[in-house]
Amino acid sequence: MGVFDKARELGDKVSESITAFSGDEVVANTVIKAVEKQEKVNAILKAKGCNYRVADIDLGMGIPPTVTFGVRRVDELAESASGETQSMPLAESEEITP
Repeated sequence: MGVFDKARELGDKVSESITAFSGDEVVANTVIKAVEKQEKVNAILKAKGCNYRVADIDLGMGIPPTVTFGVRRVDELAESASGETQSMPLAESEEITP
């Protein structure tokens, strides 16, 4: 078997992997697992009193496949749901005297 035959065989395997991974059933299972992970992590964050939540999930159907979670503050989630924005101070200012 020559180098070109091995390259063609490898290309065929990659093509089969892509076709198998992009199947509707596989995509649906990936979405279900990602959402389950999001819900579990959010429950842990809430139990710890953290004001951040996993708000976004981005699935990349490449090689290798990727799942990216976006994290937002609870205030930002409420704002995006209501469509209203509220300004919040980033830090309290203190007067410093020399």
